[in-house]
Amino acid sequence: MTVNGSGPTLTRVSTDPFTNASSQHATELEPDTFAYGNTIVASSQVGRFTDGGSSDIGWNTSTDGGATWQHGMLPGITVYQGGGSWTRVSDPAVAYDARHGTWMVAGLVIDANANGAGVTVSRSADGLSWQNPVLALGNDGQGYDKEWIVCDNTATSPHYGNCYVEVDITSSGNAVVMSTSSDGGATWSGPVAPSGGPSGLGGQPLVQPNGTVVVPYSTNGTSIRAFNSTNGGTSWSTSALVANVSSHGVAGGLRDGEGLPSAEIDASGKIFVAWQDCRFRSGCPANDIVYSSSTDGTTWSPVTRVPIDATTSTVDHFIPGIGVDHSTSGNTARIGLYYYFYPQANCTGSTCQLEVGFLSSADGGTTWSAPQTVAGPMSLSQIASTTQGSMVGDYISTSVVNGKSVAVFAVGRTPTNGQAFDEGLYTAGGLSLTGGTVRAERATDHAAIPPARPPLRTAH
Repeated sequence: MTVNGSGPTLTRVSTDPFTNASSQHATELEPDTFAYGNTIVASSQVGRFTDGGSSDIGWNTSTDGGATWQHGMLPGITVYQGGGSWTRVSDPAVAYDARHGTWMVAGLVIDANANGAGVTVSRSADGLSWQNPVLALGNDGQGYDKEWIVCDNTATSPHYGNCYVEVDITSSGNAVVMSTSSDGGATWSGPVAPSGGPSGLGGQPLVQPNGTVVVPYSTNGTSIRAFNSTNGGTSWSTSALVANVSSHGVAGGLRDGEGLPSAEIDASGKIFVAWQDCRFRSGCPANDIVYSSSTDGTTWSPVTRVPIDATTSTVDHFIPGIGVDHSTSGNTARIGLYYYFYPQANCTGSTCQLEVGFLSSADGGTTWSAPQTVAGPMSLSQIASTTQGSMVGDYISTSVVNGKSVAVFAVGRTPTNGQAFDEGLYTAGGLSLTGGTVRAERATDHAAIPPARPPLRTAH
């Protein structure tokens, strides 16, 4: 299915096949993508429950750089697909292990009481045929939330072929822990806590070319911090401050991820971490997308505002997905940024118009292109309802393939099949990373006004 509008042509990549009465259909949301070579794998929640999780995780795979797609459901996780035993699953994240030639999708499995019970990893040699999952962490009576996964794909790294899972333990105050696999995701180590016992949510581990793993995460909505490992995950450092966070509460009751970071890395190992923040706007009436960067995961640049529009605009920007061309670095690094936005920040649940935007930089984030609207507008009644608000996802992501920026994102449309929703996954194909001439604005320091919202809650 293709959709034409004022922006690029959108292609729908999958549909919700489930009919269980306990969750909402047709709903697909919260996608993550990862690209290696010409192959892109996207994963998402399919059949969203109002109080957490989904009927299954869907996979969407392109082997031609995003031109065409195949899709299906991961087997063996939930009772709704392939004989699984879990009642729900959430928070899909994708990785590829080049050493072992293995695609992986991590998921947060949820028990009958709607509590996060552990992390599973589903594996595939080609992104099309998937094995039943292995349990990486959990099923031990503790509560878990918001996992992420990454692999070390640099052949010269001393830890080439290691894969890393990050997750927080909700039953221990959102304590952050890590687990490591060195056999293509078949087995995983027990949880290892970073030094100092940090707590938070939404860590996104990244691996530098020298094998150092850097994990930016949200400290329950008040700041972004990061810790690292230089020994292949045997131990993890104390965390360093990336930046304090100031955020505007998004209107209309939209579930917006509450500032979970989106992180990517360039060819040299420089890390970019993006999030939504209102520090550049007097009175915090709306969010911008901002980022900080680091070459070592310890010292971070001042917060920089992506210049999507003027700080006096009425636009609210949130749920960023940043992507970096891994063949570029430094002042020629090419960056793509997808995000959701409201044209009017002070809308209400009945008047908010949700849209998807994109812009790019060709000089490492110094200057940016003009933004383009990719999808929308959609009303909040067209996307899945949850106990924490209408939902397109707590996060999205952006991948770069052959110099083009590719993302998969949730779009709600007016249903025509008698169902309550028609929320599906769409792509705009590969968008050029042309960059532009609009200069980014850098903050003078890491300070920020106190957060304009309460601390983060459990996210699944």
